[in-house]
Amino acid sequence: MIRSSYHTDRPARGRAPTRGPPGGAEKGSPATTGLPHHVRMTNTRPATVRTSPPFAADEATMLGAWLDFHRATLALKCEGLGAEQLRERACPPSSLSLLGLVRHMAEVERHWFREVLAGQELDPSGRYWTEEFPDGDFDLVDGADPVADTAAWQAEVAFARSAVEGLPLDTVGAGRWRDNEVTLRWILVHMIEEYARHNGHADLLRERIDGSTGE
Repeated sequence: MIRSSYHTDRPARGRAPTRGPPGGAEKGSPATTGLPHHVRMTNTRPATVRTSPPFAADEATMLGAWLDFHRATLALKCEGLGAEQLRERACPPSSLSLLGLVRHMAEVERHWFREVLAGQELDPSGRYWTEEFPDGDFDLVDGADPVADTAAWQAEVAFARSAVEGLPLDTVGAGRWRDNEVTLRWILVHMIEEYARHNGHADLLRERIDGSTGE
């Protein structure tokens, strides 16, 4: 399993890029930034909702736009697939699956925006992982509900957006990460890196599942 050392206090494991040059809304898609409010897990592919970041903007706008772009990219990679396809570990021996990536990013959003930025005290166990199953977000997808897990991810994204609204990038989180103070700027940059890395994995998984390629 490839895992970042920065997203939680779990033992670290970490990397791959994603494609997606800027240049406006996706062809045939509504010009809406960010994660679709409802991702249909079906065998027909709905219209993708994703907008490329602006070429010129202030730093906060640019970082937020790139993060939303990558959130939407992961949603796009999952669209149109059935539950079993989303659970499929398409690149053995890795336990990675598209649903596992969705669950993982729900954990990552939860950790950085609730625990570190907002200072919320959360259960030491994550939503999906425990000390017994430190990779439960990836490893325990058999029988998992893609609709419920996607809704949980969307809820964390919605909280993150509300938590950062109006905050200066130099804002220091109310929580800590391994006794370190962390700024909102660092969190946003790290989240972009985390999504970009896993969207590279999602590219490979989706191609192995049904041959689909693209941005």
